[in-house]
Amino acid sequence: MEVYNHDLIILGTGLAGLRAALEASQQSKGELDIALVSKLQLMRAHSVAAEGGTAAVMRQDMGDSYELHAWDTVKGSDFLADQDVVDFFVHEMPKEILHLDHWGIPWSRTEDGHIAQRPFGGHSYPRAVFAADKTGHLEMQTLYDTLMKHTKKINRYDEGFVTSILIENGRFAGLTMIDMINGRFVLIRGKALILATGGAGQIFGFTTYSETVTGDGLAMAYRAGLTLKDMEFIQFHPTGLIPSGILMTEACRGEGGTLLNSNGERFMGNYAPSKMELAPRDMVSRSEMTEIEAGRGFPGPDGLDYIHLDLRHLGRAKLLERLPLIREVTIKHIGLDPIDKPIPIRPVAHYTMGGVHTDIKGHTPIENIWAAGEVACVSLHGANRLGANSTAECLVWGRVAGEEAARYCANASAAEMPKTAEQEWAKIEALIQSKGTEDHYQIRKELRKNLDATMGVFRTGEQMEAGLKKIRELKERYKSISLKDKSLRYNTDLERAVETGFMIDVAEVATLGALTRTESRGGHARRDYKVRDDENWLKHTMATYTEAGPKLSYSKVDISMWKPVERKY
Repeated sequence: MEVYNHDLIILGTGLAGLRAALEASQQSKGELDIALVSKLQLMRAHSVAAEGGTAAVMRQDMGDSYELHAWDTVKGSDFLADQDVVDFFVHEMPKEILHLDHWGIPWSRTEDGHIAQRPFGGHSYPRAVFAADKTGHLEMQTLYDTLMKHTKKINRYDEGFVTSILIENGRFAGLTMIDMINGRFVLIRGKALILATGGAGQIFGFTTYSETVTGDGLAMAYRAGLTLKDMEFIQFHPTGLIPSGILMTEACRGEGGTLLNSNGERFMGNYAPSKMELAPRDMVSRSEMTEIEAGRGFPGPDGLDYIHLDLRHLGRAKLLERLPLIREVTIKHIGLDPIDKPIPIRPVAHYTMGGVHTDIKGHTPIENIWAAGEVACVSLHGANRLGANSTAECLVWGRVAGEEAARYCANASAAEMPKTAEQEWAKIEALIQSKGTEDHYQIRKELRKNLDATMGVFRTGEQMEAGLKKIRELKERYKSISLKDKSLRYNTDLERAVETGFMIDVAEVATLGALTRTESRGGHARRDYKVRDDENWLKHTMATYTEAGPKLSYSKVDISMWKPVERKY
């Protein structure tokens, strides 16, 4: 086993990871020895798939305000967001837009040269800053270019598949990693870790997420003893392309796109008359499913009945300027030009509101571990995230975590050589040599089908009980898997097998939390408990690892600005 030593390790190289690396480097004037670890080539992180925009208050002179952005976010969260966190976020975010502007991002502009903004669901002001419909991709490029320009000591571990986070004596001690390029098992040690691995969308079959978003960081943190918070809250985006699930950005509706049922009716007026298609995502997704279940959808493949997203009335010029990627994707994937025809869509698993529990600075209870971006739950989003707040969260808490971790590293030493690294390597060797009879690809397929059926837009206790039982059956079967490829170099068979184990753990936590929460709130909509229950459930779900399965406890929500009220739009 090879051992590499650095000051700061950043696991994950999406928006949060790159922003953390840039801030940590600037904080230390380029002297910090930083390791960037990615299971992919660095610039292939899923953040490049973010399309529509990044929310920030940029027009206080024209009707927007910090208080308004905060209120929209708290109300959108169904009052489960921590309000001190929301207040911090809305005040910090405009600085990030200007940083990116100064670093050279090509923001879309108004005719008078100002940074353009568009409407997004749940926002009461058009505050989504954007770069056409390739916002995440261009934010990633800008951060990477700036990082390469100003950083002296960046060590890249591309295509390094991390298998465990080692915590010993209450401190982070290292990561175990398979160097897929060279076929070696590696221990990476550091004074501090920033976890920025993203969400877990691949636990669902119909999802907007890349194949690689399998909840690795969430599961490794959970197994290492960190707490996962509010994992039952999964966001379903209203507009996933049929049949692939590829995201049709909320910017489609922000630019004026409409939703139509099979009768040609613009049905959102029946559900959210003041916001229509720009109601929060949980509400739009439930409205769409109600239409489909009532027989007002179109028959789709494999039971994926759908409705229409209509952009035709926007006109060719606007589509080419504001939504060029959407047109390219629909033409390439389904042979449909949205200039001429409506797009077939339905709700699709899109975002993990929960994550690794942190404080307002992204700090976990372990003294030298921070988490930022979708893997973290600082509790900005509560039970439902507003569109354009996710890329924004990555930027704010990437910066904060980078700053805090760099300051820590300046006065800290690395933990002692971990004693458990060899045990982790032994587990991988045992998996490679296993002669079990179970197929881990089949287990993954059954897991994803199970989550689609039992943890969807609408849920019931009976469904989730059956879903949890199935997950635990799969967990038992997983112990008897085997591999066809016994090598280490680019062993994707091994990588997929380990990922499936991570996915099972995350799915179990999410399903148990959802089954236990006997109310409907935000993205968690139960047919057997249809109303929000603030008296009993205005609290965060906290899940910790035990050999027998997740152990649940609860923590308070910060209600420092607004008391919960009925959520209407």
